[in-house]
Amino acid sequence: MKTAKSAPSERSPRAFKGVARDKRSLGEFKHLLLDLLPDQGNWGEEDYLWLTDQTNRLVEYTDGFLEPLPMPTDKHQTILQFLFLAFRAFIARRGGKVHFAALRLQIRPGKFREPDLLLLKSATDARRSNRFWTGADLTVEVVSEEKPERDLIDKRGDYAEGKVPEYWIVNPLNDTITVLVLKRKKYAKHATFIRGQAATRVILHGVSVNVADVFGAD
Repeated sequence: MKTAKSAPSERSPRAFKGVARDKRSLGEFKHLLLDLLPDQGNWGEEDYLWLTDQTNRLVEYTDGFLEPLPMPTDKHQTILQFLFLAFRAFIARRGGKVHFAALRLQIRPGKFREPDLLLLKSATDARRSNRFWTGADLTVEVVSEEKPERDLIDKRGDYAEGKVPEYWIVNPLNDTITVLVLKRKKYAKHATFIRGQAATRVILHGVSVNVADVFGAD
């Protein structure tokens, strides 16, 4: 059984640069990384933050365990871009802030997610910080073909735990947008919108997004 290793944040990056300068094979380098980095279950929060500071890969974290996320597809990014621009056009004029992945959202100490899109109604909200946000007023996930249950089920529980008031599930597998609203500690369905309808936002009154435009974006 392997023992827990020291945190990456405590090591000098020069050790890794030295390996590159020695021109060791990729296999040797991967072997070295596996030996140096913590095992699953032994990752600390600072370890996770260090790792995601150093890479452009999307990785989520729960109580010592890492979960790498799939690389977004063109369709995924096209849908996300459309939604980001729609949300930004509305919220920026009202003093809010919206970002798309990758930006870390702390659900609670020891648990981080990287939503496809996250929003605060006020850009001066204390939950907004440079390295990661500690809360959001709305999150959006575009359902992944690789593992739909992550967005449909797992993230529903995660964002409820993080007390995010509203969660949108944008599903290109069936061209629907489901808007969930937090009621006490669980989400209740506001509505599921299909083509021919406009998806309405609960916490941002008076704004809607045409479902056909979302899934027809190119």
